[in-house]
Amino acid sequence: MQRIHRTFGLLCGGLLAAAIALQAPDARGEDGVSASRILIGQSAAFTGPASELGNEMRAGALAYFEQVNKRGGVNGRRIEMTSLDDGYEPERASANTKKLINDGVFLLFGYVGTPTSNASMPVFTQAQVPFVGAFTGAESLRNPVNRFVFNIRASYFAETDKIVEQLVNLGLTKIAVFYQNDAYGQAGLAGVERAVKKRNLSISVTGTVERNTIDVGAAVKAIAKTEPQAVVMISAYKSCAAFIKEMKKAGSVPQFINVSFVGSRALASELGETGRGVGITQVVPFPWNVGVPVVKEYQRDFAAYTGKNEYSFTSLEGFIAAKVLTEGLRRTGPNLTRERFLQTMESLSYDTGGFNVSYTPADRAGSHFVELTVITKEGKFLR
Repeated sequence: MQRIHRTFGLLCGGLLAAAIALQAPDARGEDGVSASRILIGQSAAFTGPASELGNEMRAGALAYFEQVNKRGGVNGRRIEMTSLDDGYEPERASANTKKLINDGVFLLFGYVGTPTSNASMPVFTQAQVPFVGAFTGAESLRNPVNRFVFNIRASYFAETDKIVEQLVNLGLTKIAVFYQNDAYGQAGLAGVERAVKKRNLSISVTGTVERNTIDVGAAVKAIAKTEPQAVVMISAYKSCAAFIKEMKKAGSVPQFINVSFVGSRALASELGETGRGVGITQVVPFPWNVGVPVVKEYQRDFAAYTGKNEYSFTSLEGFIAAKVLTEGLRRTGPNLTRERFLQTMESLSYDTGGFNVSYTPADRAGSHFVELTVITKEGKFLR
């Protein structure tokens, strides 16, 4: 009789444990997911010439995640982000991606740059790990569609088309291109080529700079002598600032206009008084326009997190990307797996508060929002 009771007790205990396991979210242990947290991973430049981009992107995201966690997290789980420095170098980004995946992150988020994202793509694709909200408009992350990639920002094709449209409308048709000699610069160059061809024009001259350098002498010499009316710039803030300063020293003052990746606040700071009139496309709302709900939310949460009101387009992008990611996690529900998350994101349509993001299985663009800004003589921005 004792044996029967013991056997019955073990059976009941086993059934109870099984029932609890079925009720507990992800009891089988999805990578990066526990009962209390979701671990995500980021590789970005936190040192070197592009460091301000990585630091601002991370700060904006953490400002949002902090508020989410204070409210109890997502379906009862805190969001925790591990960030590794890649110095804006592809090889380091690829190695960081392998490490993050091996260390068990649930997904990858907020990478900064085209060459670094491209180098990481084979790694996260093979591992089938979602890759959300990279700070790049490269077409390589949009076409062909990669199931694991979800972009937040508009593409470089959209940005460069807006730039060329504006220049042509102003009667500026002699257009040069200054670009970084890597995947990012080539992606932007391809966008300008596409945009000018659409308007039966051609690029007058090009000049290049190597990534993470400010050796712009050859580019200045090649471009200044052609006396362009405008120069479209596709590089990071230090090299773009160096180029603009040297062009002006050479007596060449065309309309300079940059794509958003340049890092607007950092560029204005680097240029100082020489920045007046320099144009920059933006892919998120104006960070000082509190009439946009997501901007008002960002300002409040960013100031609370940093103790400062040093707002920027880049940290706002990090904030918005974090908000989109969080909404995807929330809609996936408590039984969080990568496959369920991917299915949720593939049909996500979400208004973050005046900034809309949407996906389908065949479209991972996220947003098509682009507007133009200009640096003022005080180093601020006008729309």
